[in-house]
Amino acid sequence: MNRFENKVVIVTGAGSGLGQAASLQLASENAKLVLVDLSLEGLKETEEKVLAISSNTEVLLVKANVADEEAVKGYVDATVEKYGKIDAFFNNAGIEGKQNLTEDFGTDEFEKVVSINLNGVFYGMKHVLKVMKDQGTGSIVNTASVGGIRGVGNQSGYAASKHGVVGLTRNSAVEYGEFGVSIKAIAPGAIMTPMVEGSLRQIGGDDWESAGKEFVKGNPMRRFGKPEEVGYLVAFLLSKQADFINGVVVPIDGGQSYKY
Repeated sequence: MNRFENKVVIVTGAGSGLGQAASLQLASENAKLVLVDLSLEGLKETEEKVLAISSNTEVLLVKANVADEEAVKGYVDATVEKYGKIDAFFNNAGIEGKQNLTEDFGTDEFEKVVSINLNGVFYGMKHVLKVMKDQGTGSIVNTASVGGIRGVGNQSGYAASKHGVVGLTRNSAVEYGEFGVSIKAIAPGAIMTPMVEGSLRQIGGDDWESAGKEFVKGNPMRRFGKPEEVGYLVAFLLSKQADFINGVVVPIDGGQSYKY
């Protein structure tokens, strides 16, 4: 498929995990990619993988901290300066943070997680939406989480920030639908990414793989999701095929969010 031929797509958190997986899928469909991450090393790795898929893909790398509004404005301005438009935006960058009961959750840690996961998403939407509103077209997918639609335990900062992402998504979808912009969110469950591996290491230490095997027993499909499975979903939701899907949060979790 070439759903993104001549389309300009920004991906944040593109240096690894879901951002990298989505970038690879978008590259396979001929998107012009603006890849954003705090890790320049991660960006270069993604660029190398993208070009291995499609040597003709245009790639712009931008190192930026999404918790810094000026940096966010910077990657948006760089995109418009180079391409003159933004067709789609995977607003994905985020962290999990440390695990702890709410009473023991550090205030600094809470603020750090919220600043990246929630403020960063807000800044991205704020500056990208200005461009898309003027264009009269555009599509945004925000990364929420199963932890944004139910409790997950020991992750106050993460759950609060991801619930906030869900609220921002729904609210902005109401505001910008009349301008031709569709906004939705995905709610991944346990997808085997470096972030999920880090979470398992917090639980199981060096025996984190055994902790993972125990963890997936609680999932109806009895396995972790694959990053590329999320990439397929993101590409669909960003495409013109999904224009009339607006304001929804799509779980991709093997049924985890429906199991009690």
